[in-house]
Amino acid sequence: MMASYKEILKKAQERMLKADRGEQAALLYMLELTNMESHNLYMEYDTEMPQELIEEYEQGIDQLVEGKPLDHILGFTWFYGYRLKVNGDVLIPRPETEELVANILAAYDERFPKDKGAVLLDVGTGSGAIAIALKKEEPSLHILASDISQKAVMIANENAKTNDAVVCFCVGDMLEPFIDRKIKADILISNPPYIPEDEEMEDSVVNYEPHVALFGGSDGLKFYRMIFENAPKVLNEKAMMAFEIGYQQKAALTALAKEFFPEAEIEVLKDINGKDRMLFIYFDV
Repeated sequence: MMASYKEILKKAQERMLKADRGEQAALLYMLELTNMESHNLYMEYDTEMPQELIEEYEQGIDQLVEGKPLDHILGFTWFYGYRLKVNGDVLIPRPETEELVANILAAYDERFPKDKGAVLLDVGTGSGAIAIALKKEEPSLHILASDISQKAVMIANENAKTNDAVVCFCVGDMLEPFIDRKIKADILISNPPYIPEDEEMEDSVVNYEPHVALFGGSDGLKFYRMIFENAPKVLNEKAMMAFEIGYQQKAALTALAKEFFPEAEIEVLKDINGKDRMLFIYFDV
């Protein structure tokens, strides 16, 4: 008799715990692979698991035990309800970034007239997650997004197509593609690399995610400086900027923003865990 779903899952969870990887990913992987909700899987617990599914599942568990991210094994992730292709060329979008999207949408509703259709720039777009979610949630936005990595832009384009989102992606360093095209925008957003170079990271992140999307120079602020310096070249007088930030960077980034934009309104928002994770800068809006 073949093994049941429950037996295979239990064995996988034990392997994950032994490897100090936590058991949650074993369940999530089984749910995605079987295309079941957790309550459906529970109903099938004692049913025999098909042999070809067992083999595929156990191959994936081998990779999880080695530290490969679940999203890379599956080849996709979910962000703001949208399915996105991910691989080693793009950063896997984090739950905190969904909160950034929600707060950008709230600020847009509050401060911009809907009939105008604001122009929004997404700098360092990676998989295109933020740009695609914003376009789907707020179709009146005209969104352009850049990334220095051509491979990332190819994935972002693919993700936009599969999600039926009209976003213009371009390859280039930070704001350069927008400056070169003399584009003027109402909103500039970025989730730039903000981890200081000497910070200890989990091996699953260091080994499998693109370093260009993680590290922000010696203090983690390199890319914020670059954006602050060049923002006036692309922003209209009435404008807004929004960033994801490292939870320990509030004081340093607030000071930096005040240095560059002494007249602007500066606001730092907390995430669901009460950590300072979002920086908003408003210019007369």
